[in-house]
Amino acid sequence: MSVDTALRPPRHGRSERTVLDIVVPVHNEEVDLEPSVRRLHEHLSGQFPFPFRITIADNASTDATPRIAARLAAELPDVTALRLADKGRGRALREAWSASDARVLAYCDVDLSTDLAALLPLVAPLISGHSDLAIGTRLARSSRVVRGAKREFISRSYNLLLRGTLGAGFSDAQCGFKAIRADVARRLLPLVEDAGWFFDTELLVLAERSGLRIHEVPVDWVDDPDSRVDIVATAIADLKGIARLGRALATGRLPLAELRGRLGRDALPTSVPGVPTGLPGQLVRFAAIGVASTLAYALLFLLLREPVGAYAANLLALVITAVGNTAANRRLTFGVRGSAGAATHQLQGLIVFGLGLALTSGALAALHTWVPTASHAVELLVLIVANALSTLLRFVAYRSWIFRTHTARPAAPARQETSA
Repeated sequence: MSVDTALRPPRHGRSERTVLDIVVPVHNEEVDLEPSVRRLHEHLSGQFPFPFRITIADNASTDATPRIAARLAAELPDVTALRLADKGRGRALREAWSASDARVLAYCDVDLSTDLAALLPLVAPLISGHSDLAIGTRLARSSRVVRGAKREFISRSYNLLLRGTLGAGFSDAQCGFKAIRADVARRLLPLVEDAGWFFDTELLVLAERSGLRIHEVPVDWVDDPDSRVDIVATAIADLKGIARLGRALATGRLPLAELRGRLGRDALPTSVPGVPTGLPGQLVRFAAIGVASTLAYALLFLLLREPVGAYAANLLALVITAVGNTAANRRLTFGVRGSAGAATHQLQGLIVFGLGLALTSGALAALHTWVPTASHAVELLVLIVANALSTLLRFVAYRSWIFRTHTARPAAPARQETSA
């Protein structure tokens, strides 16, 4: 691949390092190129508070696009032109970004479908260091989009496919309005294989899998009716890209652990004094144990109902499942191992069981008072509802009383910073 560049130092007369280099990738865009670049330059000159550069990245145009790009670079300060002999938007972005000395690298489509008012919100989190990549999204609730039903359907279907196949968490992979920190780009670009339209998606998936933060900006977007993108060819290429990237992720061919170690953010403290930890995971495990306990309770009640009567069956089923529930939650939900304190925990669990017994027995007594001829099925339904309420009571008691010391451990001492 040959590269003929017309990159020159920006002529803004400022000594500061260029903060933003926004690339406009083009292929045979002799009609739209000049008005779009002049509009973008006017916006940046008047509204963007940092040193900038506009790079026109022409990839193998065969019309007047290269001559127009060279003329704009000669006439407008802070505009440069880059000419590639091979076609491919991803290839153009890779070459332009790799050659740039700016702190933040971005790109936008030449049609400027995205309202430029979103440009500063897009790159500000990257300039501050808060985020690693940023994308414009047309699929947020607050985005305002004007486009046909066909393109809307294709876009949403594609992003849904990405979530289903690659586990993508970002909302809009195809919006031509993205930015990345230069230090992050230097690590990720060598791993991105695609040189066409799948380039964006591959870069975003690699970033997300590496633990990087992707900032999303709702945008105002108006479809370009003159778009010449071959939808069918692009869709086929995207499907091939998804399959290739999926295989690479599944086989461990990509150095995600290394990237996460080099670029990922430090882990948050797992425990803070006075703040219970692990609530989501505890709820999931507690709920699973609760379902199992409820099923065991229902089975035991049905087995014991005829031999010993409803009240005794309720008592025995509750005692047996309460002991098993406490033991299971002690080990699985709250991570308490060993026999130390087990008897105390079971005693406290039985106290909570007594409250559950009062609740379920009270519900059963109320049912028999109001509906003396209630069937066994109705009895069971009432007891299951009452048992669910007692289960909620049990979780609160487990977390705030019985296993409290295991949900609010002191934080580890802060790591001491050393100076060179």
